Amino acid sequence: MVSPKELRLDLENAKLRQLLAQAGTDAAEQKVMEGLQRLLLEELHHRIKNVLATVMAIASQSLKNADSLEHGRQAIEGRLLALGRVHDLLLKTNWTSATLASIVQAAIEPFDKGAHFLVQVPDIDVSPAAVLPLAMILNELCTNAVKYGSLSNADGRVAISAAVDASKQRFGFAWVESGGPPVSTPTHASFGTRLIEQGFVGELRGEAHLSFAPSGVVCNLDIPLASLAPAKPSAIGL
Repeated sequence: MVSPKELRLDLENAKLRQLLAQAGTDAAEQKVMEGLQRLLLEELHHRIKNVLATVMAIASQSLKNADSLEHGRQAIEGRLLALGRVHDLLLKTNWTSATLASIVQAAIEPFDKGAHFLVQVPDIDVSPAAVLPLAMILNELCTNAVKYGSLSNADGRVAISAAVDASKQRFGFAWVESGGPPVSTPTHASFGTRLIEQGFVGELRGEAHLSFAPSGVVCNLDIPLASLAPAKPSAIGL
């Protein structure tokens, strides 16, 4: 027969084992939380550095290539607003990915004062790293079209199309203007042109081809499909 003392010791041992088990669970959860917090802070630090670098490049190059201080201010403002729209779009999806259609819509919306755009793009997801260059390329094209091209009058139109070549693992994108004033080839490459042909498309390891036909500006992008694909989820190492 178990004595009261032995029963009390058994109860105390059971409580002790329960407390030790709970302590182990709490410690494991704490380790997981600390690991997640570390990853979040590292990611935030990385993104802030990238944003600041982008803002600095936009500001310095916009002023360097501006005809006047006011033109420089307008260029910086337009590009920073475009950058802000990109971040708003990514925040809606928790920085996981964004659809190509949503990227195009967010980029052209401030410039679409009428039925100026005809958009035909496939339903694909784009990685966060690729959203920014694609959106900024569209912003440069829209800004130029408002100033000099098919968005500068009521009759102009812009056809935006894209296609995926699965066999070659390539992504093709086309911007075609029509109905605007006659276009002539610029005597020198503007900052916007260099951003498209050398800057943003370079981040995607692709190529951009700009042509200035009399009927309107045409821009074709050829990008590896892998540069757009969202990363596959992976386990968090702690």
